[in-house]
Amino acid sequence: MNFSDIGAHVFRTILMYFIVYGAIRVMGKREIGKLSMFDLVVSIMLAEIAAFVIEDMEKPLSHGIVPMLTVLIMQIGMAFVSLKSRRLRLMIDGKPTVLISKGTLHRDEMRKQRYNLDDLLLQLREQNIDSIGDVEFAILETTGKLTVFPSNQSNQSNSGGNGSSNNRGSAHTKQKARQDRVDGFQNIKYEGLPLPLIMDGKVQDQNLELIQKTRFWLKNQIQQKGILDFKEVFICSIDHNGKVFVSLKDDSK
Repeated sequence: MNFSDIGAHVFRTILMYFIVYGAIRVMGKREIGKLSMFDLVVSIMLAEIAAFVIEDMEKPLSHGIVPMLTVLIMQIGMAFVSLKSRRLRLMIDGKPTVLISKGTLHRDEMRKQRYNLDDLLLQLREQNIDSIGDVEFAILETTGKLTVFPSNQSNQSNSGGNGSSNNRGSAHTKQKARQDRVDGFQNIKYEGLPLPLIMDGKVQDQNLELIQKTRFWLKNQIQQKGILDFKEVFICSIDHNGKVFVSLKDDSK
């Protein structure tokens, strides 16, 4: 490879950089702030087209610029039309899905979205939610983000009363203390809660050992809620207060 080839590669790389950068700027900040499925496809296509032109020096630049402009015009056109038509927006981006309402899991919706329990518990923990039962609504947005609205009771317990600076400091101190030790469950770290004890009808024995409880204890807990068999349970979890949440596989029960 001589210096002229190197110079051509450098030129094409810089040119494609500014073209892709300009295309993303033209498409708007929406592309950066969130990526719907349509946005993701457009971004991947722009990157792939730019890569082909940079790698294959025998291809004229027009073979990359024209497809990129085509994708850009198509994206801008679809975005403009979708501003006028909600039906088209729903077709392109989909619509949000309610996974939890008033502390009740919607298992059918989770199955449709291929959204598993581990993903749900992870995103709840990221928003400092201890238990599914503390959730008024949890909505899976089209970007994959989970929007959570805690119940009023949960909000009151987290607000610490009148909201003064002293109370906020006290609440922060209590929360920090809970991160080191949880009352009644000294082996559990706060950031790991809610802790699943049953998932899809299967007992999580390692988690029972973590809280120093047995299957016999767990059986008593679900029997108190009128459930006879572990296999009937979709999820059973416990929060830092020792509150047990149970959701059945069959919601009609």
